Amino acid sequence: MKHIAIVEDEVLMREELSDLLRKAGYRVDGISEFQDVTSRLLALSPDLILLDLNLPGINGFQLCRELKQKSSVPVLVLTSRDELHDELHALQLGADEYLTKPCRKERLLSRIANVLKRFEGRANLLEGNGYLLDRKTYTLYIHNSSVILPKNQGKLLEVFLTHKNEIVPKETLCHAVWGTAEFIDENALQVNLTRLKKTMSELNMNQQIVPVRGSGYKLVISLFTERG
Repeated sequence: MKHIAIVEDEVLMREELSDLLRKAGYRVDGISEFQDVTSRLLALSPDLILLDLNLPGINGFQLCRELKQKSSVPVLVLTSRDELHDELHALQLGADEYLTKPCRKERLLSRIANVLKRFEGRANLLEGNGYLLDRKTYTLYIHNSSVILPKNQGKLLEVFLTHKNEIVPKETLCHAVWGTAEFIDENALQVNLTRLKKTMSELNMNQQIVPVRGSGYKLVISLFTERG
């Protein structure tokens, strides 16, 4: 059963959508509290997020951006904002579909089904700049080919991709690889980071890992990459 999260502040609309989707055979979670909503949605790990843009205390566009930066979950925007520039902006931020209210239920269900079909089998994929990482097998898809990363390298790259544009502390990296940040020799972390950096260089990836003094590491766009 596919799982859909509804981000909608109007109670009647949220209940109506929830009822419609449950009758259509979906498992539904309705979001009614919007503090730290990005983390809550990622923790739910739905197959699709139905997102209103007009939300209290949070910008719907910003929420869409954060979700698409941190996961591959599809986002279908359902909003009363019917201006073309709003639709284009949402799509540029990564929204996968855009519908305006009021919307016929048949159209909404059809669009949901189409988006879910497009993303079938992609739930485990994390998107980097020009490549995809399967977080279950640590298979890296790049340059029309695939490479299976060693487990520790895959775990490290997964952490960087789930913390896009963020500085990742050394403790977070250690915990990802060894399940703890205690009693870990920092040299062991450096060895694994060096190996990942070498792999990324050999694959001519246009991102690189850079140290941030006193804070940790960050995945950034490479200024120079070799071209074969």
